[in-house]
Amino acid sequence: MSDTDLKATPGSEQLPADEASAGRLSTAPVESDAPTGIGVFGWLRWTWRQLTSMRVALILLFLLSLAAIPGSLIPQTSENAFQTQTWQAAHKDLTPIYQKLQLFNVYSSVWFSAIYILLFISLAGCIIPRTWQFVGVLRAKPPAAPANLTRMPVYAAWHTDADPQTAVAAAQRLLRRRRFRSHISGGAVAGEKGYLREVGNLLFHLSLFALLAGFAWASLASGTGGKLVVEGDGYTNTLTQMDDFSGSAFYGPNDLDPFGFHLDDFTATYQLTGDQMGQPRTFNANVHYWTGSDPTKTKAGVISVNHPLEIGGSKVFLIGHGYAPVVTVRNGSGKVVYHDAVPFLPQDANLTSTGVVKVGDYGQLNGKKVQLGFSGFFLPTAPDSFSANMGPRSLFPGDANPALVLTSYEGDLGTDSGVPQNVYQLDLSHLTQLQQDGQPARVKLTPGQGWTLPDNYGSITFEGYKQWASFSVSHRPGNSVALTGAVLAILGLIGSLMVQRRRIWVRAVTTPDGRTLVELAGLARSESAKIAEELAELAVDLQDDAPALDDPDDPDDPDDPEDPEDPESLSDPDDPDDLSDPDDPSASIAPDAPADATPSAPETKE
Repeated sequence: MSDTDLKATPGSEQLPADEASAGRLSTAPVESDAPTGIGVFGWLRWTWRQLTSMRVALILLFLLSLAAIPGSLIPQTSENAFQTQTWQAAHKDLTPIYQKLQLFNVYSSVWFSAIYILLFISLAGCIIPRTWQFVGVLRAKPPAAPANLTRMPVYAAWHTDADPQTAVAAAQRLLRRRRFRSHISGGAVAGEKGYLREVGNLLFHLSLFALLAGFAWASLASGTGGKLVVEGDGYTNTLTQMDDFSGSAFYGPNDLDPFGFHLDDFTATYQLTGDQMGQPRTFNANVHYWTGSDPTKTKAGVISVNHPLEIGGSKVFLIGHGYAPVVTVRNGSGKVVYHDAVPFLPQDANLTSTGVVKVGDYGQLNGKKVQLGFSGFFLPTAPDSFSANMGPRSLFPGDANPALVLTSYEGDLGTDSGVPQNVYQLDLSHLTQLQQDGQPARVKLTPGQGWTLPDNYGSITFEGYKQWASFSVSHRPGNSVALTGAVLAILGLIGSLMVQRRRIWVRAVTTPDGRTLVELAGLARSESAKIAEELAELAVDLQDDAPALDDPDDPDDPDDPEDPEDPESLSDPDDPDDLSDPDDPSASIAPDAPADATPSAPETKE
């Protein structure tokens, strides 16, 4: 048996001081547990090292994720000002506290920005020196073999008749074939592999930096506007056309992209049978759009869910839809005083919708100025009758049996006061509900049906209905940067987890007995069986150029016929059961017979 030996020493064994550089396979900066230096500069240096450490970066990243939670739970003024006002009106006790904590503007608050900026600084302070250090590692040669290779975690050795130069050259050739960077120094070859691990680490950090930079750019140079458009109407991307607009420090009304579109029609389909009856299947807004200031040069387009229409640097998203009943109001003399399609807002999955009709130009009745208001429900699929407890409810989101339920009021709508009003609600403080036969005046209308109002207030006719779609016009220049950063961060993380940084040294020296001793040693950054397997494969491949020799003095060789500790190797001439014949040349091996040069498989010792 050959004296080839491959062992893996415990990972906790300390390497000697002169081999410390060989054991360091990471470019991560060394963290300090206490201030270094004297006075203010020492404390500043220690603070900088703590801020740029991986531990603090992870803490800041965790704090940033926690800080974003209120922004997803509490309505944000920048996203939906009306929803924020509604929430504040319903929580008057919490509103002053939340305003002081800037919880209605989380992403632009002082405390959120502070965490964001500190995380930027931490990543930059970690990436820059780490990158320069890694560049230096790439330009440097792999470290020379340590003086004592037996101290390495993985080690193999055997004797051979090949000269040392041949063994070392063969080892270098085999290492390069395995894509190791290698060089020969001091009668030994040093090889290193797995640089993609640190590349993955740096790519992850750079991508995370790019991800945060993309979000920061988006928050500083983005804007969002909303618009509800009824079938047949158009939209021009100007501030006066928007229902709401939220800009940023570097994006305002003057920076809006010049374009517009016309909503030709809106189509929606729903599941008609089965357990999921009524579930939406398709929403499509068919439009004609133009860019620039010429609305005659149009192109056809379709805006659907998750498929926005991209025009210039803006994207138009479809975010909602509903129904808009078309009503006509006439005064007591039969004159049309109001005719329009009025959007009603859905309240449930079956599109039971609520809305109001405000007739501010009704005129005068009995010598005084009168205004009319109607509030009610639009039901795409109305039941034959309503439950007293449930009230008007639609049975299906599609327009199978449309109906309009209205209640009428007269008085002052408050539209002339100059105070902004919600177009989807009536201010009842100066309105009186009309009465009919001693009951509140209320009616259920089907398309084409009219209703004569009591007390000679005229009539209202339900002419039909249209569909409307609500759009979000978004300009976010940093989205592509953030998306690219997120993808590259995942790739970098995969590389840092899957690739192992490792080093292998091969030394061949002539021993006093004239033979050549070949030593192999390996070192990996993380404890893994891969380095031992790779070293074993290299040892086997190296046998072609530096074959292992049997050692006749090996006391552990069970096949050695002269082993004094092997009872089977001893022959007793007086033993009747001893069948060996000293005169039979086939029963013995001459001492000077050549040994078998075929090595056995390397043995791994834990």
